Amino acid sequence: MAHATTPTHPYHLVNPSALPLLSSLSLFLITVGSALAFHDYVIGKFILAVGTLSILSCMFVWWRSVIREGIADKAHTPAVQHGLRIGMGLFIASEVMFFVAFFWAFFNSSLFPKLPLEDIWAMGPGVWPPKGIQTMDAWDLPFINTLILLLSGTTVTWAHHALLANDRKSVIKALAITVALGVIFSACQAYEYHHATFKFTDGVFASTFYMATGFHGVHVLIGTLFLGVNLVRSIRGTLTPKGHLGFEFAAWYWHFVDAVWLFLFVFVYWWGGNH
Repeated sequence: MAHATTPTHPYHLVNPSALPLLSSLSLFLITVGSALAFHDYVIGKFILAVGTLSILSCMFVWWRSVIREGIADKAHTPAVQHGLRIGMGLFIASEVMFFVAFFWAFFNSSLFPKLPLEDIWAMGPGVWPPKGIQTMDAWDLPFINTLILLLSGTTVTWAHHALLANDRKSVIKALAITVALGVIFSACQAYEYHHATFKFTDGVFASTFYMATGFHGVHVLIGTLFLGVNLVRSIRGTLTPKGHLGFEFAAWYWHFVDAVWLFLFVFVYWWGGNH
């Protein structure tokens, strides 16, 4: 007869934790702080900073716990790994729909441009891009960023194959290059935003442009952090050919970020900025 503490199933029952509640409260602070900051309330920037630091802390503690569960507790059985893969796949699917909303808004505005009050009083057809908007040259910095992300996609794949081959030095080298490329991409996008001729409040083109490219930029930052954690783990030797679920998810996420950027480059920068 099995002892009462002996597991009788392959699943992992997590211990009670306050992290889900704290993460939800942190996201609430970020939402409220952002709304207030957009309307120039000083308190909004403070609330946004507190929410951001709080969610980063929750992410660090939560992900550290998941890593410990897999390495120290040996809780990531094949059944648990299968469930985690399904969960990550559903998460990426939800991210796809998140960006579909931004593309939908951009296409609706660009394919059927309207002038103010057109639904009430027909004034004539609208134009796209709107008059007064000086769009960015898709074949300048955006094209360079495209090459950067495509290259990073190859280096993260290199890291994956090296990990499967148990080539730790190549894993570290490939991940370091990928993280560096992610940082370079973010720096280039910050430079692009700083030199843009239009602001977020300059009409529908500007708002849809910054929402789509800005949220993609946030995803690049998150993906860079995700891969950076795996770089640290590879340096410490905790990534193995049979124990690298975190890296696998980071690679999935990074390829998703690459794919979204290709759509942004083609439809927002090139097609949407010239027709």
